Amino acid sequence: MKLVIQRVTEASVTVENTIVGEIGRGYLVLLGVGEEDTEETAKKLADKLVRLRIFSDEDGKTNLSLGDVNGEVLVISQFTLYADCKKNRPSFCHAGKPELANHLYEYFMECLKPQVARVAHGIFGAEMQVRLCNDGPFTVLLEG
Repeated sequence: MKLVIQRVTEASVTVENTIVGEIGRGYLVLLGVGEEDTEETAKKLADKLVRLRIFSDEDGKTNLSLGDVNGEVLVISQFTLYADCKKNRPSFCHAGKPELANHLYEYFMECLKPQVARVAHGIFGAEMQVRLCNDGPFTVLLEG
């Protein structure tokens, strides 16, 4: 599983000209599921995401977590994180099959909900437009 985490002041996702998910301060998470990922992987990364301290404290040090700032999370499924670009046309052979990917996407969000102020999301498999204001910018990658 791969997560691209962007610290944001706000983010939203639109499907067919309708906003389906939006947050204020928190994380925009692009989530890719690999063919060998499991619920254990999803739970481990959800817990790590919640504990990740990349918000600034009063001294300007990245020392605060989502809970410390009452942060929100917008999760977007992103199978293209598993693109193999050795050739000019990307291959996605290592991405999880849609049934597995959707299950782990939903499971990941369920793991977050008890720990985070708000969890919003896109629509799995839909054509989406994502807007964000990257705070910093601050972007990190987690893999499990």
